[in-house]
Amino acid sequence: MTQPAQQDSLELTILMPCLNEAETLAICIEKAQSFLSRSGVRGEVLISDNGSTDGSQAIATGLGARVSEAPRRGYGAALINGIENARGRFIIMGDADDSYDFVNLDAFVERLRGGADLVMGNRFKGGIEPGAMPPLHKYLGNPVLSGIGQLFFRPGIGDFHCGMRGFNRDRIRALDLQTTGMEFASEMVVKASLARYRIEEVPTTLKKDGRSRPPHLRSWHDGWRHLRFLLLFAPRWLFVYPGLVAFLLGAIAVGIIAFGGIEIAGVGFDVTTMVYASALCVIGYQALLFFWLTKLFATQEGFLPASPRYRSVVAKWSAERGLLIGLALFLIGIAIGVVQVARWGSLDFGPQDAADVVRIAIPSALGLILGFQTMMMSFFSGVLTTPRRETRPGAVIES
Repeated sequence: MTQPAQQDSLELTILMPCLNEAETLAICIEKAQSFLSRSGVRGEVLISDNGSTDGSQAIATGLGARVSEAPRRGYGAALINGIENARGRFIIMGDADDSYDFVNLDAFVERLRGGADLVMGNRFKGGIEPGAMPPLHKYLGNPVLSGIGQLFFRPGIGDFHCGMRGFNRDRIRALDLQTTGMEFASEMVVKASLARYRIEEVPTTLKKDGRSRPPHLRSWHDGWRHLRFLLLFAPRWLFVYPGLVAFLLGAIAVGIIAFGGIEIAGVGFDVTTMVYASALCVIGYQALLFFWLTKLFATQEGFLPASPRYRSVVAKWSAERGLLIGLALFLIGIAIGVVQVARWGSLDFGPQDAADVVRIAIPSALGLILGFQTMMMSFFSGVLTTPRRETRPGAVIES
């Protein structure tokens, strides 16, 4: 049974978010309490209720668990509330649908005692009971999202979205987690990875949940929300890498064709290709500018960490430098245009070869567009970097 204690006097809080889980809540609480009794760990069972209307609160208090009412709706909101109200030094969280094994938490506690900041369960290593995970999740959703998460953030885990995980309460609080929906599970791993926290993994099991109603999870909707969150927290993958490839391919193609058409493997490339290449160049350049602005905003608001190298670049950058670079590109575009008009004048402003005209006009237009975009970006970045009074308490994540 849970022992009464004051704040910080317990070693472990077993946290369960709850929204109308009357069918399965009791068995989950009893399993968690049996672990505390068997292991001798000083702990509590905390139910973070998200507005249940089926009597879940009474079931929990009747079994000796502590109930904390989450003021906002949402999976993440319930867990944030639970983390803020937990009395244990460590927290192990899991869904209250009787799908996770609250009886065997020894491996989680052992790793936490050993200094891990976050201990993730791995259902694929521990065992998934037939029917416990839909085939779409088992063979597509989880492997794809876990692979993307590993590629972007390198947490060193194989099950990015396992709902059972343990963590050091104070270390996770320091991450200032914000999302109130299903993205919370991703935010915890992403921010812990960016903060260079010690993340470990242990096998855990998953069985078919004991509810008669459908789960709250919506496969495609929530899967997209997780993917969108991963991309937003990985601006290099969202903006830099595709933007850099597009910009370089477009710029190189424009530069080569500006001197004349080329033929590769019997296929000719001329001014039509040049038009599309210039569009690709502009798209790539816009992506790079969006990265810079996104990074500036996200680091100032505490969404993304600022590495020492990034701080050094920001310290050297100024809106004025950006304006000068943009102005130089703009003037280059004007200069090319002036040269073209002068050549036209040498022909007494008579008819010209269309291909030759386009071959010169495209680099001129490209210089004007890129220069103007750079100047506008510089003005906007100047707004973002203007010193101002701190108005929002935020966590600092060192990377």
